[in-house]
Amino acid sequence: MLVNIPLKKTIDNSYDITIDTLEKKYFDTKVAIVTNDTVSELHLKYLLEKISAKELHIITLKDGEQYKNQQSIDAILDSMFEHKFNRKSMLIAFGGGVIGDMTGFAASIYQRGIDFIQIPTTLLSQVDASVGGKTGMNNSYGKNLVGAFHQPRAVYIDPYFLTTLPSREFSAGFAEIVKMAVTFNKKFFEYLQIANLKDEKILEEVIKKAVQTKANVVAQDEKEHGIRAALNYGHTFGHVIENETKYIEFLHGEAVAIGMVMANEISVKMGLMTKEEALSIKDLLQKYKLPTRYKVENSDDFYETFFLDKKSSDAKITFIIPVGIGGVKITNAVDKDLVISVLNEFGEV
Repeated sequence: MLVNIPLKKTIDNSYDITIDTLEKKYFDTKVAIVTNDTVSELHLKYLLEKISAKELHIITLKDGEQYKNQQSIDAILDSMFEHKFNRKSMLIAFGGGVIGDMTGFAASIYQRGIDFIQIPTTLLSQVDASVGGKTGMNNSYGKNLVGAFHQPRAVYIDPYFLTTLPSREFSAGFAEIVKMAVTFNKKFFEYLQIANLKDEKILEEVIKKAVQTKANVVAQDEKEHGIRAALNYGHTFGHVIENETKYIEFLHGEAVAIGMVMANEISVKMGLMTKEEALSIKDLLQKYKLPTRYKVENSDDFYETFFLDKKSSDAKITFIIPVGIGGVKITNAVDKDLVISVLNEFGEV
């Protein structure tokens, strides 16, 4: 006996990303702004001059990647339950990538899914984390291993928030911009080599180019079954580094920068990238004071941690390998001995 449930349908998850000064908005529903104590102190007053709602609540979490965990998700959910949010209620993610990921995840599971909006306040979240609908949290096994694809209703990128961003956080965001340029746009990479990001107009143009690059990829592959995995260039290595250092020593973008350098070394050994190209990427990262070295204490342990990566399956590890600058290869056929040899080189730092 067979019973079929015909659920085939097309769902339009399209949304706009606005890069401009945030305009005033009113929401005729219950809304909770999820933020952290750092962003709250700097910018909550500014946001409250722009956002109003039928009923508005503030949920303030601790600042830091180490708080991207179940306890923080529970704090968001508990507040929503206490204030009797329903399926028409909405969350606003107001912060960096950590806040955006957790807010989106909480929205995806509250009463089986409600709307949320991204208002990113860091360069990293503006160009990458707020776009594409990846949500989640970390656990003891690794980064973002628990989560869901849940697209925001809108993303509002206001460059004003970057005026108070520490230089280290700015550099961490720049790493994600380099990632997209190396994998998809050689001309963009060459532009970054000469661009003066202290110029507000140039910075806005760079943000726009990065966002457009990611948007184009997400439109082709929303749930990362193919080409979207290329946006994880540097992340396979970077996530292990973050895990080994307990998410405290490096910012996410810093770990990704080191991860890109590691991936580039593999690419050079595979004959997919010249040493000169690898050096030009390294030079650009170092220009923005991003770390490019990490001491691998145990290459075998580092390698085994790869298997916790979401892109890996069974006994195969998926690597994102740049092909020159402007091209990329997604492969699970990288020889283990080659990877270990690269990790051993980093163990000599």
